Amino acid sequence: MPKAPADYRMRYPIDFADIDASARLKVVQLYAADLAKSRGFLWLPPNGDPKTCVIMAHPRADFSHHYSIPYWVEAGFAAFALNTRYLNNDATMLHENLMLDLAAGMRFLRDEAGFERIVMLGNSGGGSLFAYYDAQARAPKGERIASPPGGGAPDLNRFDLPTADGFIALAAHPGQGVVLMGSMDAAVVDESDPLASDPALDMYDARNGFRTPPEPSHFSADFIARYRAAQRARVTRIDAIARRHITEAENARAAMRSDGFKSAPADYRHFMERRAMAPRMMAVYRTQANPNYLDLSLDASERAVGSIISPRPDLANYHVFGLGRIVTPDAWLSTWSGLSSYAQMASNLPRVTVPTLVVGANADQDIFLSDVRAQYEASGARDKQIAFVEGADHFMRAGGAKANLGDPRPRLMKLLCDWTRERFAP
Repeated sequence: MPKAPADYRMRYPIDFADIDASARLKVVQLYAADLAKSRGFLWLPPNGDPKTCVIMAHPRADFSHHYSIPYWVEAGFAAFALNTRYLNNDATMLHENLMLDLAAGMRFLRDEAGFERIVMLGNSGGGSLFAYYDAQARAPKGERIASPPGGGAPDLNRFDLPTADGFIALAAHPGQGVVLMGSMDAAVVDESDPLASDPALDMYDARNGFRTPPEPSHFSADFIARYRAAQRARVTRIDAIARRHITEAENARAAMRSDGFKSAPADYRHFMERRAMAPRMMAVYRTQANPNYLDLSLDASERAVGSIISPRPDLANYHVFGLGRIVTPDAWLSTWSGLSSYAQMASNLPRVTVPTLVVGANADQDIFLSDVRAQYEASGARDKQIAFVEGADHFMRAGGAKANLGDPRPRLMKLLCDWTRERFAP
């Protein structure tokens, strides 16, 4: 395998640089129950046939070379990285469809690869993804989610969802929508204008406590209370926009089913057919505006000023790149709404009862220590453990106030491998 560039961790923070050349790799085409295709990468030790496999996935990120894989293989485990149907695409992502992709991966590992034990590794956005999956998989048919928040398919009661044996939540989102709601710019007053602002709610206004990074800012308790309420109100407004667009499409489909539609004027028929087919693409501006990025006294930790996307979130807030930037109404409600999405740790973790390890990174700039503690408290597992990794950023690179401790990944992976080996022998 070609050597990774020296600065690969900055450019590809999820990836490993190297792996034992004798490690075995099997690439698998997976077909979900709705016939959508995804792809799995099964990494195996050079010798032997492990009985325990660690499965990892993210809603949209490429985990085929996840940094944990060489450590799992060296420890004698199998590692299975699943890239979903929505690889590099959050514009149309329905978390309910992702449940079917995970089920296809679980079924392959159990029925075709023959693994006796499966441990879910939910890293970053994969944490809320696996928690949602396991909660649904353990619910009896008839008690599962019958449709995504925006309506329509899939009905999870119609599908078999194989279960796993353990769960590791690693620097895990409390929900992608929850994370996004925490970083939504509360000052936006017009969803069609990226520059329209209410200065009284602008965290990037010096009158409210802003200082240009890397100097830390300080926001008053009153400002934070008003800001968080306004963030929630903004998500409520966007939810309403999304539901209005969905209703318009539903009305067009109803018109197509009505008596006399076939004899209606051609222009009317064509408009309704197109309206029923075409989603309203929603632009969601300014989503890099969490006061925690700049005020280090909020949810205090080892982190540095900035976000996982940029050391200058005040500028990145206006950049073309951002979470949930262009989405369909259905994708917004299913994935990116902190109010409507079902993929939330708080509601799903109480139903995840398999042995659970919750791990936080002390210098994480997006998943905060309170998030990690809340996940541990919410867990329904009798066998549960919490741990924090010093000197580690969100991607388990050296970062923050204790970056001098060096590469956190060997320390992290000893923790993960030891915990897994104690409960599920390779």
